[in-house]
Amino acid sequence: MVAAAVIDGAGRVLIAQRPAGKHLAGGWEFPGGKLEPGEDRRAGLARELREEIGIDIGTPRPLLRLRHTYPSGEVLLDMWVVRTYRGEPRGLDAQALRWVSQDELSTTELLPADEPIVAALRLPERLRQASTPEYAINNASGAAPDSRLRGALCAAFPEAVAAADAGADFIVLREEMSHSELAGICELVAVPVYARGVDLKVAWTLGATGTNEI
Repeated sequence: MVAAAVIDGAGRVLIAQRPAGKHLAGGWEFPGGKLEPGEDRRAGLARELREEIGIDIGTPRPLLRLRHTYPSGEVLLDMWVVRTYRGEPRGLDAQALRWVSQDELSTTELLPADEPIVAALRLPERLRQASTPEYAINNASGAAPDSRLRGALCAAFPEAVAAADAGADFIVLREEMSHSELAGICELVAVPVYARGVDLKVAWTLGATGTNEI
């Protein structure tokens, strides 16, 4: 599954209500849908948003990938952020749409698979602080003393993968890497990755959610 947090110029996030007759009908979720066999993730996201809510997107920002198990089976959700798009979102699949603020989003009854995404949406595109009320960057263990998102500062490929496996909420690379190395990390790590020494949109195309500018 691919889905996106579509964000408008006022910073509001678009959510959609599953229509009657579908699994989990009435629940609120981020718009998206299933990839076709062999379909590229970005291409599939663009297609789903065009078919479902009638917009054409610019370069999407990768956010995270997560698994959630419902009684009916497991869902693998590949989540993106879309801030640049053409068209006015409208429900083309008989679904209701709502624009909500980030604060409203945290109190909205989203489908369980979508709930971990709310906190990740507060991460910036460019990391310029090591600590904020939303997150704290620590060492490669990813340990944090409170409920903020836990960022792990990592120097190399094995360290980044190990930190993600140990429970870090996001990875911050402290060294520049080749494009192939960065893409490899982003492919293996399901949490957001912040790259150093690369243009922001290039980072997105390689799978990183943002850049480390600390």
